[in-house]
Parts: sequence; C-alpha cells; structure tokens
Amino acid sequence: MSATPPAPNPVFAGLGTTIFTVMSALATEHGAVNLGQGFPDEDGPTTIREAAAKALRDGPNQYPPMMGLPLLRQALARHAKRHYDLDFDWEREVVVTSGATEALTDCLIALLSPGDEAILIDPAYDSYRPIIESVGAKAIGVKLDEDGWRLPLGDIAAAVTKKTKLVVINSPHNPSGRVFSRAELEGLAAIVRENNLLLICDEVYEHLTFDGLPHIPLISLPGMRERTVRVGSAGKIFSLTGWKIGWIMGPAALMNVISKVHQFVTFTTAPALQIGVAHGLDHEQDWYLELPRQFQKRRDALVAGLKTAGFRTMPCEGTYFVTADFSPLGVNEDDVAFARRMVLQQGVASIPLSVFYGKEAPTRFVRFAFCKKQTTIDDALARLNAR
Repeated sequence: MSATPPAPNPVFAGLGTTIFTVMSALATEHGAVNLGQGFPDEDGPTTIREAAAKALRDGPNQYPPMMGLPLLRQALARHAKRHYDLDFDWEREVVVTSGATEALTDCLIALLSPGDEAILIDPAYDSYRPIIESVGAKAIGVKLDEDGWRLPLGDIAAAVTKKTKLVVINSPHNPSGRVFSRAELEGLAAIVRENNLLLICDEVYEHLTFDGLPHIPLISLPGMRERTVRVGSAGKIFSLTGWKIGWIMGPAALMNVISKVHQFVTFTTAPALQIGVAHGLDHEQDWYLELPRQFQKRRDALVAGLKTAGFRTMPCEGTYFVTADFSPLGVNEDDVAFARRMVLQQGVASIPLSVFYGKEAPTRFVRFAFCKKQTTIDDALARLNAR
C-alpha cells in the first residue's frame, strides 16, 4: 500500500474559493446585477490600446528587461515627480510587475522573515494575509473604527512588538473607501519612524479620490523615504484591469532585494502592454484625472439609492467601493447570508465585508462597486428599492 503523499502548504490548502468567485458565479446563475467584483465595465483610452496593439504587431515580443522596459520606468518616474514631487531613480528604484498583487507579494516576501510580524489595517485586501503567513510571518490585524473608518493610531501603536517588522497600509482604502487624512498618515508615519519599521503602501487607487481630497503618498512625508515602498496599478488608473500591469517604487536598498523576488515570481511582464501604459502615463493625463469626476457621480447615485432602500452608508472618499450597514433593515442574519439572500431575492450581488478581516469581524456590512455604467447602477437600485 502506498504512503499518503506529503501535505501541501497549509496556508493555501486551507483557503476556500474566493468570495469574489462565489458571488460572481451566484450572480450569473440568478441573473443578478453584479456590484460585487471591482472592475469597470468600460475599457480605458483607445490610444493606450492602440499603442499596445502596434507594439504587439511590430515587436518587441521577446523578454523585456527584468526590471521593466526603460520606457515605462522612466514614465513612472516622471509621473511620480509630476503629481507628488517625488524623485525616483528609474534604473534602481522602479520595478514593473505583472499586476499590483504580484507587486505586493514581491514586497512581502522580500521584506519579511519567519517569526516577523506585519501589522495590517482591517478590513484588508485579501491577498495580504496568506502571503505573510506563507513566509512564516504573522499578520496582526488592527481594525478601523467602525463608525467612520478612522485610522486607529492608538491601537496601531499598541500592536507594535519587538517582532514587528512592517506595516501595510492601503490608501485610498479598499474595501472601506476611506482616503486617510494628512493627520492620520502623519500619525502612522510617526509610529513607523519611532519603532524603526518598514512600510508597504498599496496605492493602486491613487487617482481615484473624490470631493477634492488629495492622495498623499506616505513616502513623501518626512523621514519616510528610506523605509517605504509604494505599489501602483495601471489597471486602476486606466480602467484596464485585465492587463495586470503594476509597479513598485522605493529606496534602492529595498528595491534591490524586492527585484530579486520579482525575478523568480514572474521575471518580467508583456512588453506591448508596458509600451501602452507608458504612452498613457505621458499622454492620457486628462483621461485619468477626469475619471474620478465620473465615478463620483456614480458614487453619489449609488449612495442616494442605498439610503432610500434603508441602508446606512459609510464614508466613501475614494476607490471603486461604498460600504453599507444593513442593520437598519432589521434583518437577523450575518453579512454572508444577507449578501447571498440579496442575490436570490433582489437580484443584486455585493461582497460581505467580514471576508476582509482576520478575526472579530463585524457582520453587518456589505460592499458595493460603483465602477459600472450608470445604467447598471440604476438597474441595481431599482431592484433594491422594489422590495
């Protein structure tokens, strides 16, 4: 009799099917309007796609440099200077990745060792925890204030131990929709400096802030340049999420190690898509600066409709998402059951917020995506208000 094969990595073996897949499949099965998974239903600028298509036809189509095409890394350095007055050496401090999730994975693997602790801000993007745990480190969740999603600086400071190596912050914040204020970010920066920590900033929604709120990169704050890396996404800037073009920018000492992880994860990224994104960063600034104004109108329409339907909406200052508290509806069920029932009975798909927490998750919130056509949002609201 043959022996049982060795068990695989328990971190990933223990994971279930992602909630995004579950809810999207449920929406398809029942003909529901899908406001769950966060991707736009309109593609980005034609000129970017044409530049990529031309490069695909004409070449180059072989391996580009591991760090990314110089054309794109230079464009990214110009973008950081133009918008935030940040100076990056494009040769040593910029790496192009196959999406922001790969970028985050590269950073976490490069900067953490077994036994380290990493502080996350809950609710947190769902890729952070399994990557942290897979390298033998421990994820320590600190919850946002549930009344207004304020950054809990006292709780973050209290969570720091001798094992703490870094903090992961996402601003604009997915899934809550908060854009943290300068005072909040300066408070976090002070904690990081005082405890000699590193900081990973997930800034994929940097150009999706509303109501005139600025995006403030933490790396731009005093004393943060040498201990911070920032992650960005062309998919979010240009509504081309399927392209999976991301990047990491940071001090050369950290980027030297992070790039070595990148070379063994994907090594490099499709050159034609890199050429298209470089064109967009240099020539489609008006497009991506206009996009927040369009999405702000859709946010306002969704928030108004959700309130009419009886939800209490939470602050939404950026990203694709608004979270809503369904407890005023008087239902006696958790967020997973409520989200499922909303698909079956109202024909609208959302995401239960508890899946973004490590433990002690609130169970009265669901997340809706408004990066959709106005007609799609109107259809969803009509269904919710027909109860």
